[in-house]
Amino acid sequence: MKRSWIGDLWHKAFRSGNPLYVLIAINIVVFLGLGILSLVTALGITRIPLSDYVISWLQLPASASDWLYRPWTIGTYMFTQQGLFHILFNMLWLFWLGIIFLDFLKKRQLTFVYLAGGLAGGALYLLAYNLIPIFRADAYRTVMIGSSASVSAVVFATATLLPDYTIRLLLFGNVKLKYLALAFIALAILAVGGLNAGGNIAHIGGALFGFVYIKRLQNGRDWSRILGGRERRKRKLRVVRNDVPPPHEEPLVPNQEVIDRILDKISQSGYDSLTKAEKEALFKASKQGQNEY
Repeated sequence: MKRSWIGDLWHKAFRSGNPLYVLIAINIVVFLGLGILSLVTALGITRIPLSDYVISWLQLPASASDWLYRPWTIGTYMFTQQGLFHILFNMLWLFWLGIIFLDFLKKRQLTFVYLAGGLAGGALYLLAYNLIPIFRADAYRTVMIGSSASVSAVVFATATLLPDYTIRLLLFGNVKLKYLALAFIALAILAVGGLNAGGNIAHIGGALFGFVYIKRLQNGRDWSRILGGRERRKRKLRVVRNDVPPPHEEPLVPNQEVIDRILDKISQSGYDSLTKAEKEALFKASKQGQNEY
C-alpha cells in the first residue's frame, strides 16, 4: 500500500533509524505545535495564551530556585523554539554538520552529543546566572529556549574530529571546519555582552562539550556508551602463513569501511594506537569533503 506524503515524511523522520532526522523532526513538531496554539488564540477561539502557557513549562529559567520547581526544563528547552529564522538556521546547521558527523561516527554518538551538549549549555547558563553578580541580578526574569547549545556541540565535535574538512559556504567559498568553529566561538564570546547573553553562554557550553567529547574519544573514552546499544561485532583474526615478503605499506583508501574500522580502533585504544597508514587515511578522508552549503 502506497503511503501518503505525510506518511513518507513521518516514516523518514521517526522510522528510518537515523537520529539526525529524529532530532530535527522533534524540533519541528514542537515548533509547529506551538504555532498552532498561537493561531488558536489569535483566531479568538480562546482568550487563554495557550502557546505562552506551554512554553512556560518547557523553557529553562535562569534562577536556580525557579529551576528546582521545573528541573525537566534543562532537557525540554533544547527542543523548543520560536520564530521561523530561529528554528531554520539551527536545523540547517544541525543537518549540514550532522551529515558529516555520521559519515565518520556512530548514530548513538550523534544522539549523545546533541543531548549532552544541550545539558552542558544549560548547566553553564544556570551557573553563570546564579554565580556571576552582573547576571544574577537578572536571573529572576530570564529564561532560555532553543537548540543552539546542542547544535554548537555537534558543530564543534565535527570540527574537532575533522579540522581540515572543507565545506563550501555561500559568499565565503571553501572554508575548513576549524576556521568555521573558531569564528563561531569568537562571535559567541563577543555576544555575551549583548542582549542574548544567556543564549551565547549556552552556545559556549555546548561548544566546549563537543570539543572535550572528541578529545576524550580520541584517547579511547567514548562517553556515549552510557546510552547503551549494541556495538558492531569485531572480526576475528586468523594467523595465516605467508612466505611472500610483505609489500611496502601504502596508505589505506579512505572508504567508509576503512574509516569505520579506524574509528572503532580509536574508541577502543585511542588515537595513538593508529598506524601511520591509518592516520594518513583519516587525514585524507577529512580533506575529501567538498560539500556546498
